[in-house]
Amino acid sequence: MEIIAHIYNDLPDKFGLPRQSGVVKELAGVIVFEEKYRVREAFEGIEDFSHLWLIWQFSDSIRDDWSPTVRPPRLGGEKRKGVFATRSPFRPNPIGLSCVKLDEVRHTEKYGTVLFVSGIDMKSGTPVYDVKPYIAYADSIPNATEGFAHAVKDYHLTVDFPPEHLAKIPKDKQKALLGLLSQDPRPAYHNDPERIYGVRYADFDVKFKVENQVLTVTEVVTY
Repeated sequence: MEIIAHIYNDLPDKFGLPRQSGVVKELAGVIVFEEKYRVREAFEGIEDFSHLWLIWQFSDSIRDDWSPTVRPPRLGGEKRKGVFATRSPFRPNPIGLSCVKLDEVRHTEKYGTVLFVSGIDMKSGTPVYDVKPYIAYADSIPNATEGFAHAVKDYHLTVDFPPEHLAKIPKDKQKALLGLLSQDPRPAYHNDPERIYGVRYADFDVKFKVENQVLTVTEVVTY
């Protein structure tokens, strides 16, 4: 398979990424295509769709071997499930699938057609293999069962972001950051209330700790 594009956003690391697409609707990015695919005709009609499927590469999870079972983070990192019953990045083929909102199609002189999308769950620089339109009548199955994922779909933390720290974040980026933090960026097996974590977001390193389902931001460092 050939990489056709890369997506760029405010998250340079995989730490802090939403665990599913769409859960942080404000997290936005731009898809820039490789020169070979900067053909305007290839995008004709795409603006008529509100959402897109992205097929992409788990570029930080490429391995020579694979495991038939994995530990889903939302199960505390203790319970094992079959790899094909999860969306774990540690798969026989490191391929991700995400549904994102198409916010804008822009034709540029330098990069050809670029796509502005939101609700993403991949880090900046992630390679993209394909883009396909989301079609509601075929892709949405309202009565589908969700296995173990149903029990943890509403999991979130309360975020305490002191005003003096929040003021350092540009207003147009605050909602996305608050959404990311509420999803609990920590590894599932970490539960030390005194431990300070840091998530890189845009030009900032946001330090925080978690106790009793409350995430408290302790410091915001500007790069």
